[in-house]
Amino acid sequence: MADINLNDLERRMGASHESYSKELGGLRTGRASASLLDTVQVEVYGAKMPLNQVASVSVAEARLLNVQVWDANNTKAVEKAIASAGLGLNPQPSGSLIRVPLPGLTEERRAELAKVAAKYAEGARVAVRNIRREGMDAAKKLKSEGKLSEDALKVNEEKIQKMTDTWIKKIDESLAHKETEIKQV
Repeated sequence: MADINLNDLERRMGASHESYSKELGGLRTGRASASLLDTVQVEVYGAKMPLNQVASVSVAEARLLNVQVWDANNTKAVEKAIASAGLGLNPQPSGSLIRVPLPGLTEERRAELAKVAAKYAEGARVAVRNIRREGMDAAKKLKSEGKLSEDALKVNEEKIQKMTDTWIKKIDESLAHKETEIKQV
């Protein structure tokens, strides 16, 4: 009897959650965090590169990030990338160092950030559900090929659904935590 690779499905669902967590880390909540700029892509050397490959980001104060550009020739490109990243930040260059003050969040911006976080969560849920569907389809295919019994199909479907529910719950918990963080700042 063949069986579904549940470990692979679990790994893929976990990867979807991890990707979602990184997206959430990029949402500005008013507190300085070096991960805030993780999603910024910089156009340098004829290609788009992640900011962390052309500069180092550090937290200088509670509401100030310092971006130390390694090649001074790229300072303008890094400044432009930060300004146009849609994070509502206004970088202030000083030689190869760029200071990025984090303005306080208005109620409007808080609501906007909560919507973005919810959109990210829905994307992660969809990814997890797609992985569930692939697992269910694979199980049904094995059943139709005679490699899986009716009972084994039901057991696998229940395991896949339970796994899906667990990851969806983790996504929802991460969203609730982020929404709380956005409201508190």
